[in-house]
Amino acid sequence: MTITDAPLTQAPTSDEDVLARASRIVLEEGKPLGYDDLVEVLRTGDDRLEELLQLAHEVRLKYNGDEVEVEGIVSLKTGGCPEDCHFCSQSGQFTSPVRSVWLNIPQLVRAAKQTRETGASEFCIVAAVRGPDAKLMEQMREGVKAIHDEVDIQVAASLGMLTQEQVDDLRDMGVHRYNHNLEAAKSYFPDVVTTHTYEERWETCTMVKASGMELCCGGLVGMGETLEQRAELASQLAELEPHEVPLNFLNPRPGTPFGDIEPMESNDALRTIAAFRLALPRTILRYAGGRELTLGDLGTRDGLMGGINAVIVGNYLTTLGRDPKEDLSLLGELNMPIKALNATL
Repeated sequence: MTITDAPLTQAPTSDEDVLARASRIVLEEGKPLGYDDLVEVLRTGDDRLEELLQLAHEVRLKYNGDEVEVEGIVSLKTGGCPEDCHFCSQSGQFTSPVRSVWLNIPQLVRAAKQTRETGASEFCIVAAVRGPDAKLMEQMREGVKAIHDEVDIQVAASLGMLTQEQVDDLRDMGVHRYNHNLEAAKSYFPDVVTTHTYEERWETCTMVKASGMELCCGGLVGMGETLEQRAELASQLAELEPHEVPLNFLNPRPGTPFGDIEPMESNDALRTIAAFRLALPRTILRYAGGRELTLGDLGTRDGLMGGINAVIVGNYLTTLGRDPKEDLSLLGELNMPIKALNATL
């Protein structure tokens, strides 16, 4: 699989309404929305936002049903990362107040149990590293086995860039899904990260897909990118075809190069959610970091009715999330059953 430099386009006709065209392409023809149409969707005004969210919700229901996948995450190794991702307070190159900390195996198992108790079906182990070394891989091997021995939950991982041998090892030890975000559109990536390339991230993603593990791959919005670059990111993710796309909204962290960027406007965030759903109609689209700041309670509800069909519950790696009980209560109010756990809840 190769990376597309220029997004594939579906040139809009001059006299067809943008949302009517989107509905025809995605709902009737069963195709993802292309780059040019995504740009037009992102340019729609607030007066059409409710209509856009309704369309995205219809797409989500048609191709994914009404179930919502719930996941919890924990950081195995926090802080001290050698990379310079400009949004991340875990980089050792910035003055962010995050110190390097490792969790031990009993702590991992305890966190997995707590995650399972919220109703989550997925537990993701994350490490702030460029890529895993032998020590980290051994701890993963012990940790995944210990979790599987004691907790009925699927284990995912996010450990940075991988070699083929490491991909195979993670698959063989029972890692169900691997997270490795593209982070930003290819054209904007050099403004976000300089210590590794977009192509390196893409290579890890393709190896994960080929291994048989599920690929979780998304990005961040609200980092100063243009609307066109948001559409580009959605199109490039559609080309990669991950099983799941976590959509993060920048939560500016003190001491990072992006620490002074104003948080994204909630209506822009909702338009982005809908656009990503139209670009990725059959993909799990997950609420991830920053939604609490960007959307608040009302916006979180609107996003769930506008294309989202998965959530991370609880806290994130270095920022606080919503109380899991609030998210689960909201899903109940919206009559959205939790995927794979209906019989036990």
